[in-house]
Amino acid sequence: MRDLRGLIDEWLRSGQLKVVEGADIDLEIGAISEVSGMGAEPPALLFDRIQGFPKGYRVLTNMFQTQGRTAQALGLSDEFRGPALVNAIRQRMENYKPVPARSVSSGPLTQNIIKGNQINVFRLPAPKLHKDDGGRYIGTQDAVITRDLDGGWVNLGTARVQLQEESTVSIYISPGKQSRLIAERYWEKGQSCPVAIVCGIDPILFASASLGLPWGVSEYDFAGHMRGEAVDVVAGEYTGLPLPADSEIVLEGEMPPPDLDSRPEGPFGEWTGYYASGTRPAPVVHVKRVYFRNDPIITVVADLKIYPLDSYLSLLFRSAEIWNEIEKCGVTDVKGVWQMEAGMRFLIVISIRQRYGGHARQAAHVALGAREGGYLGRFIILVDDDIDPSNMSDVMWAIATRCDPETSIELVRGCWSTPIDPRIPPERRSQGDFTNSRAIIDACRPYRWIKDFPKVHALDPEERAKIAQKWSHILGSR
Repeated sequence: MRDLRGLIDEWLRSGQLKVVEGADIDLEIGAISEVSGMGAEPPALLFDRIQGFPKGYRVLTNMFQTQGRTAQALGLSDEFRGPALVNAIRQRMENYKPVPARSVSSGPLTQNIIKGNQINVFRLPAPKLHKDDGGRYIGTQDAVITRDLDGGWVNLGTARVQLQEESTVSIYISPGKQSRLIAERYWEKGQSCPVAIVCGIDPILFASASLGLPWGVSEYDFAGHMRGEAVDVVAGEYTGLPLPADSEIVLEGEMPPPDLDSRPEGPFGEWTGYYASGTRPAPVVHVKRVYFRNDPIITVVADLKIYPLDSYLSLLFRSAEIWNEIEKCGVTDVKGVWQMEAGMRFLIVISIRQRYGGHARQAAHVALGAREGGYLGRFIILVDDDIDPSNMSDVMWAIATRCDPETSIELVRGCWSTPIDPRIPPERRSQGDFTNSRAIIDACRPYRWIKDFPKVHALDPEERAKIAQKWSHILGSR
C-alpha cells in the first residue's frame, strides 16, 4: 500500500499532480484549487514556495477529485468506477478483523518536535481558503485523536481546526460526533480532554476517521484491516495518545471545557457551498507539542462549491458503509449505493432489484436509521437495478418517468442534522434545534404492476459493452 508521499510521486510521474509555486496563503490556494477543480479530470495540486514560508512547507489539495486517483490511493484498480468502485471498497471491508496499531519508538513524524514558547502554529502554511472565512484553517482533511475516558479506546474523527493564537487553535466538531461525545465526558468531570490533531494524513486513515464506525471500534484497527498491515504509532510526549508515525504534522495538547475557555470560530466556507454555521464560540486546543516531518505537507479539503466535488474518498467510503448497513438489516438485492457528487450527503441514491412490495422503501428507511445514512441528509432516491446510481442523467430520467409525485414521495421529520445545514431556519438554530426533514423519492417502477410497466428500448449493459468493444476504433473507450 503506497503512503501519501508515494502517491504524490506516482501522481507527479503520471501527470495527475501539478506543483504550484509562489501562491499566496491568503485566498490564492483556495482560488487556484477551485478554478482547477472545475476542469475535466482535475489534477491534484501541491503548493510549494508559498509566499512567506520556507521551500518545502507545502499544501496538498484536490487529491481525490477523480475516481481513478481515489482507487489508486486505496490500492484498487483505477479502472473501477461508480458502484463497482463502491463494491470493491465493500469487499475490502468484509470479514473485518481488527489490526491494532503497532507502537514504535520513532518515525518520520518525530523528525521535528517543537514545545514550550517555541510553538507558533502560524509558521505552518495553513491557508485562508475562501474570501469570507474567519481566518486560516490548518484542519480540513485531518484526524482528531481522543481516548474515551471510561472505555479507554482510541477514537479518530474529523473536525475543522482554525488558527487562533501562536499556541491555540479552535476546533469545530458537529453535535453527536464521537469526538465530541468523548470530550464531553471529560468536561462533565471538569477536566480538559487530551487531544491530538493530524494535519497531514494518510488517505486510508483519513477515510477511516471520517466514517461513523460503531462506538468502541478504533479507527486505527479499521485502517489496519483496510491497509492489510498495522498503522505504526508513536506515543505523544504530552498526552500519551498514539500518533501516526508517518503522518506529516500533528498538534498535541488539551481541550478544556468550553465554559472555561473558547474562541469565536468561523465563518468557514463549508462543503455545502454555504456559510451556514456562521461564527460562534467553539472549544479550543492549547497546543503543547508540534510534531512535523522534514518538508511537511498539510492535506487540505478546500470545500469548494464545484462539480464533481472535493473528495471521492469520503463519498465512496460512506456509500459503501450505507450499502453494508442496509444489507446487515436483511434487505437483499441492493445493486448499488451512491452519494451524488453535486449533493454529497444530501443526495443518496439506492439501486435495488425489487423482490416484493415495499422492498425499495424498506431499504430507504434502513438507510435513514443507520449512522452514515442518517446524518445530514435531504433526499434518498430509490431506483431500479437497470439504473446506474452514479449517473446523474440516468437517475433524473428515472425520477422523471417513474416517480409519481402524489404516491412516490414520502416525508420523514425530526432527523439528525447539524449547524452547517444551510436550510435550518434562524429561529430553530437559535434554539439549538439541529434537526431536519428527509424526502424518500421512489423512482422505481411500481412493484404491483411492474410487469405491465412500459418496456425500455435502450441497450442493456451487456449489449452496450459488446458494441463499445467491437467499434472501439470509432467510439473510443466508453
